Amino acid sequence: MLNFNLSLHIFVKKHTMSSNSILEIFGRNVQKYRKEQHLSQEKLAEYAGLHRTYIGMIERAEKNITLVNIEKIAKALNINLTKLLESNE
Repeated sequence: MLNFNLSLHIFVKKHTMSSNSILEIFGRNVQKYRKEQHLSQEKLAEYAGLHRTYIGMIERAEKNITLVNIEKIAKALNINLTKLLESNE
């Protein structure tokens, strides 16, 4: 958990952004990694223990996701959760 807190702190320090844009970055990254693994929204939701419509809302930046659900999605995608917060800009 300490490693996550440190990574999140470093991320926030490096990126000054509105809450809207971080939701958009997160949503784009979820979609990118989901598609790279040839997963449907429904299958990702199943693996993460979430509802399929929730995954769609996350990808469209319509939901302010909790840290618990960020972790569930990262585990379901088998990636480090910091990858879901990285901006490619």
